[in-house]
Amino acid sequence: MLFPDQSAERAPAGNLATGWLKLIAVFFMFIDHSGKMLFANMQEMRMLGRIAFPIYVWCMIVGLHYTRSVPKYLLRVLAVGILSQPLYMWGLNHTWNQPNIFLTLALGLCALWGIREKRYGSEIWAPAAAILLANVLRAVYGWKGIMLFILLYAVRDSRSGIAAVTVAWFLFWGTYYKLFDTILGIRIPYDQMTQAVKLVVQPFLHLETMALLSLPFLLIRFRKDIRLPKWVSYGLYPAHLLLLIALEKIVGV
Repeated sequence: MLFPDQSAERAPAGNLATGWLKLIAVFFMFIDHSGKMLFANMQEMRMLGRIAFPIYVWCMIVGLHYTRSVPKYLLRVLAVGILSQPLYMWGLNHTWNQPNIFLTLALGLCALWGIREKRYGSEIWAPAAAILLANVLRAVYGWKGIMLFILLYAVRDSRSGIAAVTVAWFLFWGTYYKLFDTILGIRIPYDQMTQAVKLVVQPFLHLETMALLSLPFLLIRFRKDIRLPKWVSYGLYPAHLLLLIALEKIVGV
């Protein structure tokens, strides 16, 4: 079975310092969105921005394990997404039918909730519905984002499992993106590489593959965590959008 012994909930084995992880995730998201809003799609900033999503997913998995009320947790996630949508649209030139990342997080949480509870076959229909809705509602990262939730949840109690799933999934995900031609202004000499070298190097040189840089944050446990008030924890996302919008107006991009 993919999800054995759900009656005895298995504790996550990776980094449990979700206070720090949320700050780290919003920091890399700020870099990512800065690369889009302020620096004309600067490739290197977008690369670093890939670190944010796996950290958010892992925080949701840890949060599901420790929360006292999944419905309240889910409502908070949805509320932040709804309140942030106008800022997301304003700052990143999106529309109402292009929802922000909190829809993906909410759908992923619903998928895991169904898998854990196993009510009326919810371990089957909940993740299937989340994947379908992610595509229909045009959630950020679509079905691939929801699958990351499901796969990481399946191996949440094993550090080696977390590492293996993350590497395999993002190497696959990276194939949806073109190869980098340059990094930090340095041309990548693909034409000078042997076929054997290309087979090893090229899979790691796609945009979404850069999400593998999140692995140390997922796996290495911090000795201490920082306790963030809920309003700060959930306010980080809209706050970073407000800051970017203000900076964009100041510099006149």
